[in-house]
Amino acid sequence: MGREQWKKILVGSAGNMVEWFDWFVYASFATYFAGAFFPDGNPTAQLMNTAGIFAVGFFMRPVGGWLLGRVGDRKGRKAALTLTVTLMSASAVLIAVAPTYAVAGYGGAVVLLIARLLQGLSVGGEYAASATYLTEASDPKRRGFASSFQYVSMTAGQIVGLGLMILLQRTMTDGALHSWGWRIPFIIGALGAAIIFWLRRSMLETEVYAESADDGVTSADDKGTLKALWAHKREAFLVIALTMGGTVAYYTYTTYLTKYLSNSAGLSKETATLVSFCALIVFACLQPLAGALSDRIGRRPLLITFAVGSTFLTVPIMTLLQHAGSFWPALGLSLLALVVVTGYTSINACVKAELFPTGIRALGVALPYAIANALFGGTAEYVALWFKDGGMESGFYWYVAGCAAVSLIVYLSMRETRDIDLNRVKDADSADSPLEPAL
Repeated sequence: MGREQWKKILVGSAGNMVEWFDWFVYASFATYFAGAFFPDGNPTAQLMNTAGIFAVGFFMRPVGGWLLGRVGDRKGRKAALTLTVTLMSASAVLIAVAPTYAVAGYGGAVVLLIARLLQGLSVGGEYAASATYLTEASDPKRRGFASSFQYVSMTAGQIVGLGLMILLQRTMTDGALHSWGWRIPFIIGALGAAIIFWLRRSMLETEVYAESADDGVTSADDKGTLKALWAHKREAFLVIALTMGGTVAYYTYTTYLTKYLSNSAGLSKETATLVSFCALIVFACLQPLAGALSDRIGRRPLLITFAVGSTFLTVPIMTLLQHAGSFWPALGLSLLALVVVTGYTSINACVKAELFPTGIRALGVALPYAIANALFGGTAEYVALWFKDGGMESGFYWYVAGCAAVSLIVYLSMRETRDIDLNRVKDADSADSPLEPAL
């Protein structure tokens, strides 16, 4: 890839990292601030309350996907990416200054809820805008490699968040972290978002978007509209189905893993955090390797490998994790799970972008993906805690495996998308359609 392409990828990835840092530190630091916004009681119940607000953010993602996907298709990928980081900065400030239950009763929880709604709007558009931008900005023969940096940057955001947590755990008392130390990452996130806003204002638009003429949409007025998306409804439903298993597995082994290791496996918060931190570093390094592999052998083999592995290995991995007992067994099992998930995470951005024509690509990726995340990804943590609270924790393991099995059926039946020309993707009846049965 040329220098300009690398510049686009790096700027887009840096912004994505800050976005997901802000998004994930909520989940990472929930064990510290759960008691700040709700009355004293069962720690699991407090975590369920914060997980419920976490899930609400996901239900705003379809709205954000629709609004910001429309902006991305009508005004450009750059405009959408700039707007998403503005919303994220505002939400981080709100969480940083939110009053506790002792000061304002449930008023603090309301502020927390509003902030998560803004984050949901932001991330709902960020995923599609960055997926579309990274896919369009890359060499056609290296789209898998380039788009894999979306999850590199997403994971980097979480790694920075966990690294900050480890630093705070080492330098602050547990009482100080529960009292006010949990606000620090949100202050840092707001400052980081402001820097990315400045960088994104000078970023270059993708050539695919800037020079598109035959974009698969009947008129300019239809760009980024629900009407145009409905004309590609088969592709939209395909995005929902292929996302289902991947998003549940991803959030299980990333955002929920630290809580699971401390709340169910009995590891200390510090050890659980360190396990997640180390596992995610390896996970981030795997993404470009798997993305490059997909450019050589295709997207479907990786997706199928993920789905088979997740379907048959989730129950034993989660069961063994619950009895890991110490750092090294927990790390080994976590790495095994994340290696399996890499088959989905490394390439799902480009696969979805390859399904749609230019004039509806941002919305086509954003809305169905956000719906799938609202239904499955955002609720994964809450469902896990619900099973635990009901004394049936192993039921969640089977739930994750079942979602992967559904996506496996989709992967086996869909056509390869690797060689699709982004300038020629039109509809389900065209030669470039990915909806024909696989041979």
